[in-house]
Amino acid sequence: MEHVRRGLPLAVIAACAALVALLAYGVASQGTDRTIDDALAKGQRVDAPSRSLPVLGAPGEQALAQYRGKVVVLNFWASWCPPCIDELPLLERTQRRIAPRGATVLGVNYKDIPEDALRLVHRFRLSYPSIRDRDGEYAQDYASTGFPETFVVDRRGRIAASRRGPVDQAWLDRTLPPLLAERL
Repeated sequence: MEHVRRGLPLAVIAACAALVALLAYGVASQGTDRTIDDALAKGQRVDAPSRSLPVLGAPGEQALAQYRGKVVVLNFWASWCPPCIDELPLLERTQRRIAPRGATVLGVNYKDIPEDALRLVHRFRLSYPSIRDRDGEYAQDYASTGFPETFVVDRRGRIAASRRGPVDQAWLDRTLPPLLAERL
């Protein structure tokens, strides 16, 4: 009986260790989708994923595809993300600057409580629309790893630039002018 009691915990520990190793292998083998980042690093543009999503604070749905013909600064954000909140005034200034040139900022509010997100929209007087990624699947289409993240989409609907992390004025100043100068 003593032998069985000592052997059982070892068998349980071995089984648990094997399970943990199997789970770790499964997670590691999936990896992160680097399609967008790899293409941009090679100077290539890839078609931007588009989904029809509910509009934050308004009835109906919108999709990125509806903005074809415009340069779009697609910004994934959330009210629970301090760096996202910090960049909202810059994105609003950018919207006011680029809107007359056939461009827009389009927010993608990620897994957020709509009332919390709308408080920020009102607080910062955001004039650009946001769509709601309620379940996070749209962010997965972009292989998002953290927030905020911003993708600049050209007039043909292709991702031309990305910023994984907060944007700043210098990045916007480098990225937007050449795309705004492009025609269909």
